[in-house]
Amino acid sequence: MAEITITEAEQRRSTARILDVREDFEVAEGMIPGALHIPMGQLQERLSELDPSVPVIAVCRSGNRSAAVADALNGAGYKADTMAGGMTAWTRAGLPTT
Repeated sequence: MAEITITEAEQRRSTARILDVREDFEVAEGMIPGALHIPMGQLQERLSELDPSVPVIAVCRSGNRSAAVADALNGAGYKADTMAGGMTAWTRAGLPTT
């Protein structure tokens, strides 16, 4: 698993699946446009929603949960990275949210 910057995540949005693993109440504050929302606790039962051939960029509030999710996805045969700083860094940089 690699930890990528918010700039790298923004550049790779068109070729990777952004996976937001925050809870519903956190996502209500805004998500990266086009992201798939699967709370961390639901990942196992919703794994089929991810295409193993598409790289994943896991995102959470600060980067801790997404790092654990990226590790788990890599262990399950996906190619996954985590976005350093999470949505806190994304919104602080003024990047788009929905």
